[in-house]
Amino acid sequence: MEEDEFEEHVGNNDDFIEDIVPSVGLGLSFEKRLERLNQSDRIDQLYGCLRYTGFEERIGWLYNLQPCELFDEDRRRFVSALDLYFIGDIGDRFKISLIYPPYFYVGAKLGRENDVYAYLSKRYHNRCLSCDLIGKEDLDLPNHLSGIQRTFIRLRFHDIDDLMKARKELQPIVKRNIEREKEQQSHPELAVLKRVTSSNLNSDLIVDGLSNANVAEKQVDGIIELREFDVPYHIRVCIDLKINVGLWYGVRGQSTSGQQNQLILKPDLIEQPEPIILAFDIECTKMPLKFPTAVSDQIMMISYMIDTQGYLIINREIISQDIDDFEYTPKKEYPGHFHVFNESNEFELLKRFFNHIIDVKPHILVTYNGDSFDMPFVEQRAQFYGLNMFNEIGFRKDSQDCYLSRPCIHMDCIKWVKRDSYLPVGSHGLKAVTKAKLRYNPIEIDPEDMCRLAVEQPQTLSNYSVSDAVATYYLYMKYVHTFIFALGTIIPMRPDEVLRKGSGTLCETLLMVQAFLANVIFPNKHEDEQYKYTNDGHLLISETYVGASVEALESGVFRSDIPCRFKIVPETVQYLIDNIDRTLQQSIEIEEKLSMNLIENLSEIKEDILQRLQHLKNVPNRLENPNIYHLDVGAMYPNIILTNRLQPSAIVNSTICAQCDLNRPNARCQRKMDWIWRGTYVPATRNELQRIQLQLENERFSFNANNNHNNNILSFHELPQEAQLSIERKRLADYCRARWHRTKMDGIVCTISSIIIKRIRELVEQIGRSLELDTVRYLIFQT
Repeated sequence: MEEDEFEEHVGNNDDFIEDIVPSVGLGLSFEKRLERLNQSDRIDQLYGCLRYTGFEERIGWLYNLQPCELFDEDRRRFVSALDLYFIGDIGDRFKISLIYPPYFYVGAKLGRENDVYAYLSKRYHNRCLSCDLIGKEDLDLPNHLSGIQRTFIRLRFHDIDDLMKARKELQPIVKRNIEREKEQQSHPELAVLKRVTSSNLNSDLIVDGLSNANVAEKQVDGIIELREFDVPYHIRVCIDLKINVGLWYGVRGQSTSGQQNQLILKPDLIEQPEPIILAFDIECTKMPLKFPTAVSDQIMMISYMIDTQGYLIINREIISQDIDDFEYTPKKEYPGHFHVFNESNEFELLKRFFNHIIDVKPHILVTYNGDSFDMPFVEQRAQFYGLNMFNEIGFRKDSQDCYLSRPCIHMDCIKWVKRDSYLPVGSHGLKAVTKAKLRYNPIEIDPEDMCRLAVEQPQTLSNYSVSDAVATYYLYMKYVHTFIFALGTIIPMRPDEVLRKGSGTLCETLLMVQAFLANVIFPNKHEDEQYKYTNDGHLLISETYVGASVEALESGVFRSDIPCRFKIVPETVQYLIDNIDRTLQQSIEIEEKLSMNLIENLSEIKEDILQRLQHLKNVPNRLENPNIYHLDVGAMYPNIILTNRLQPSAIVNSTICAQCDLNRPNARCQRKMDWIWRGTYVPATRNELQRIQLQLENERFSFNANNNHNNNILSFHELPQEAQLSIERKRLADYCRARWHRTKMDGIVCTISSIIIKRIRELVEQIGRSLELDTVRYLIFQT
C-alpha cells in the first residue's frame, strides 16, 4: 500500500491523455481512426441515437455528451467534435455533432510576444488551424486587479492529435527556457558561457537555414509556459459554447452561421422528460468463506427494474426449480412487480440480459458498486462464452476503472453515497443505505447460505435478489437522478463525471466557467514533477496545509433512547426568551423567505416556545432522553478557506503588495494567520538520492518508445525525462523500504512552533547538546 501511495505521485501520461480527451484515439493510423469512428456510430445506433444533420430545428433535452472525431470530406482529414445526445419532445432520441477546434495558449516573456508569434505561426502553419494574439487576465501578474492584461498566443488545431503533438514538442522548450532563466538569475556569468558554447540546438528550430539560427533561437527563448492544454476537450467545448446537460435546446444538425446557432437554449421549457432507467444487480455462486471470482463462479440471477417494472433472469443450472412471476413491494411507494425468465444456463441468461438491454435501449444504467463488481463480473463471464460485452451493449472499462458507454450513462450509486450522502464510512453497504435513506428493512441473507438456498429455497433467494434491484432503483430515483442532473445544469461535465468526480474537481470546473466569462486565463492542472526538498534535505512527495481537526470533548455512549443528564445555564435561556421575536423573524423571513403576516397562528407558536423555554429555566438540572444533532463542518471548512483565500498559497509578500494599486495602509486584504504545514517526505536524504542517481547513470534500461514489440536498450540519460523520474522514484522507494521498512514519512510543522523550536535549539546548542529538543522536534514531525 505504501508503495502505491509513493509511486502514485509520478505522472501517468496515459491517464493524463484520457483526462483530456476520453474515447478519442491518439497516434493511431488513418484506418484505425476510421474504424473507431464507425464503431462509435454502431454503438450509438444500437441505442437508437442517429446523427441528425438537417437544417430544421428540433427540440431536445440534452442528457449526455461525448468527444469524438469526424472525417471532414472537404479537408480530407479528421477533426475533433462533440457528440450531443438528446431526448426529443415527443420521446424520440437523436444526436448531433458539433465540430469545434481544440486549442491552448502559449505564454511568452514580456515584450517577446511578437517574436514567439512569428515562430509559432511558421512552425505550425501546416498543422495549426489558426495562430492568434489574445489578451487575457493573468492572476499571476503583479497588480492584476488593476485590469492589466497579458498577451498570449492561442494555437487552434484541427484535432486533439495535433494538439498533443504540439504540446509534446513545446514542453521541453518551456522547461529548458525556465531552467536557463533560473541559471541567469543565480549564475549570470555561467549562463552566458553555457549559452555561447551550446551546440545542441535542435534542427527543427532553424528558420530559413543556418544564417537565421540566432533569430530562431531568440524567438524560441521567449516561450516560457503553456496554458489550458490540460482542459478536457468536452469541458472546453461546453464552457466556450455554454452547453450543459439537463437543459432543453433548439437543435439543428447544421447551421450556416456557426456552432453557436446549432444550439439555442430554451429556458422556458422546465419540465424534464422521463428517460428510460434500468437498474440491475447480480447474484453469484461462491466457494465457502471466499469472495466470488469470475474465473470459477457463475451468475445465478440477474434482477433488474425498468421504469418500475421488475424482471428476474434465472440460471436453471444453479437454481433447482422454475420461479413464477411474483411481487416484492417493501413499501407502498416502492412497488415491485417482477416478470421471471427461467433460462437453461448461464450463457442463455447473459444473452437474454444483453438482448433485453438493446430492446429497451435505456438512457441510464444504474448499479450499486457496479464499477467494482457487477460490470466486471458480467464482462468476464461473457468472455468465458465468447461474448464481447462492448460489442453487445457498448460498455467497457476506461483508464479510471469505470464502465462507461457513449450513448448510455452508467450511474454507480455508491459514488453518490460516498461523496454526498453524509453516511458514516461503515454504513456504505446497500442494506445500510436502504435502511437510512429509503426507511425500510431490506431482506438480508448470509452470503454463506446463498448457494444452499439456490437448491433448497429458490423462492427465498429470488426475493433477496430482487430486493437489491428494488433498493438500487428507488435509491437512484429518489436521491441521485434529480441531484446529478441539477448539478449538470451548471457544471459543464457528463452526468457520470458529475457523479464520480470529487467535490474539489466540481468546484474547480465551476471556477473555470466563471474564469472564461471574465476572460481570465486558467492555471494549469498538471504541473511538471519537480524535486522539492524539506529544509533538512528530504525529498518531498506532497505538501499541503492543515485546516480543522476533530476533538473529542466527551466520551461515552449517547443514544436518543438513553436518558442523559443536562445542566442548563438559566442566563442563556433568558437570553433566548428576550430575543424570541428576532429569532422567529430570522427563521420565517430570512430563512424561509415568508412574510410574518402569513403566519396565522404565530402568537400561539410563540407562546408555546416561551413556555418550553421557561420550563427549562425553572428546572436547569434535568435527566431526559436527548435529541442528537450532527453538525458536519468537514465540507464547510475547506469551502470557507477557498472562498476567503485563507490557504498558504494566497500568502503575498511586501514586493507583491508594493505593486498593487489597491495597497493602502492598514489594508484588510492582508490576512496574517497561523497555519500548519503538512508534508509527506522520503526518509532518504538528498545525498542518498544523488548516490542512487549516480548508480543509475552506469546502468542500461530496456525502453519501448513506440509502444511496439521492439525494445531499445538505452543508457539512463538517453531515456525520456518521465521514464527517468519513474525509475528514480522506484529505485528510491526500494532503497527506503530496505533500510527503513517504509517509503514515506509524514511531517507536520506549525509556523509559530517551528520558529520557537529553532530559537530554543540555537540557544541550547550554545550552552550544551540538544538531545531532548531534537526528540521533541522529531515527535512534532511524526504527529
